[in-house]
Amino acid sequence: MTVPEHHVLALSGSLRAGPYNTALLRAARDLAPGSISVHVHPGLGDLPLYNEDLEQNPLPEAVLELHRQILRADGLLIATPEHNSAIPAALKNAIDWMSRMPGGSGMSGKPVAVAGASPGALGTVRAQLGLRQILTSVGAEVLAKPEVMVFRAHERFDDGVLTDGFTRTLLTDLLSELAARIKRGG
Repeated sequence: MTVPEHHVLALSGSLRAGPYNTALLRAARDLAPGSISVHVHPGLGDLPLYNEDLEQNPLPEAVLELHRQILRADGLLIATPEHNSAIPAALKNAIDWMSRMPGGSGMSGKPVAVAGASPGALGTVRAQLGLRQILTSVGAEVLAKPEVMVFRAHERFDDGVLTDGFTRTLLTDLLSELAARIKRGG
């Protein structure tokens, strides 16, 4: 058994119970190559809405904990649903908080892979486009390919388990590229 050399923090943009995107991250944890371990963050729902007035010492504990986890991670994997052609507010809120952290977000220069699942016919094409733009603005090293945009997600998961072979292959390829990018140092 290979001991993972690198740690990837996985963030789901969904807050609901049983979301496809969190299931996608659990599948990523199971499919990760031996050189990386994937830790699925418990959720972004504990973060308060970003408010500059809250930028006092001490910062909210949920914000500090997310920042610590990002700093410890060698790379990030973000799975986003699509809400009204964009990323969900919870995910944008988390990035906004991290972008304001004293000493930096922890995302600058960090390899980040993006994926997403939706029951719609377009998957998460528009949300991922916006997310990639936001991540680039905070200095993250966003992987361009492979793209994992799971459309008609209700047909690719069974009781929270990713069962679609093609999607599993795409996700495995994305994780392999993330592992290679981490190994190369960003």
